[in-house]
Amino acid sequence: MEAAMGLMRRIPPKHTDAALSALLSLLPNHSSDLLSQVDQPLQVLFDVDCGKEFILCEYNRDADSYRSPWSNKYHPPLKDGALPSIVLRKLEVEANDIFAIYRDQYYEGGFSSVYMWEDDNEGFVACFLIKKDGSKTGQGRRGYLQEGAWDAIHVIEVGPEEEGVAHYCLTSTVMLSLTTDNELSGTFSLSGSIRRQMDMKLSVAEGHLCNMGRMIEEMESKLRNSLDQVYFGKTKEMVCTLRPPSEVVMRLPDC
Repeated sequence: MEAAMGLMRRIPPKHTDAALSALLSLLPNHSSDLLSQVDQPLQVLFDVDCGKEFILCEYNRDADSYRSPWSNKYHPPLKDGALPSIVLRKLEVEANDIFAIYRDQYYEGGFSSVYMWEDDNEGFVACFLIKKDGSKTGQGRRGYLQEGAWDAIHVIEVGPEEEGVAHYCLTSTVMLSLTTDNELSGTFSLSGSIRRQMDMKLSVAEGHLCNMGRMIEEMESKLRNSLDQVYFGKTKEMVCTLRPPSEVVMRLPDC
């Protein structure tokens, strides 16, 4: 199992589904662990009741159905599907409206969904999801991308309030994949994922949504910087080392 998880962490996100299916066939007794621990590229489904798309993940799944944050109904219909409490559902609706504004401001489009549920420690858990398709056929396409996807998963565990303070544990995962194809550079593919965690104790005077929003904004900024330095920075360094620009080649001494 440990070897399987190590392998999954090194596989490009766009190949995760095929690799996970193969592992499930090899380790059927560990299917629940694999599905809960392996982050997969996000999928989108259309909610016909509200006329909006919502994101599918393990956190809004019950059996083979997925709950929409807009209508609070399962698709396909599920009679006894798990639902948040009335108080938590109200907070979930507000979070979806606010997070949609955040998504438009930072991502200029894409899809977002927020799901919340109670945990066993008298607190609750919230999952904030963003999916942006940057391919030629996708929403908000940019530049020369033939294919491109950004999937962000933010899971926040919120502990019970104690003297006006609550403990927040944020686990964030970002999966990035892109492919360019043009006459000058040819075909180039880059993909990978990064995960980070943050723990904070904050006052709940301004509400849970304000605290969770600040944490997600700070974490996404750190993740974007890490991706820029690790993936793009290291890739550029390697490409320039293997294929230096023509002006550099001209200055090299003759052997």
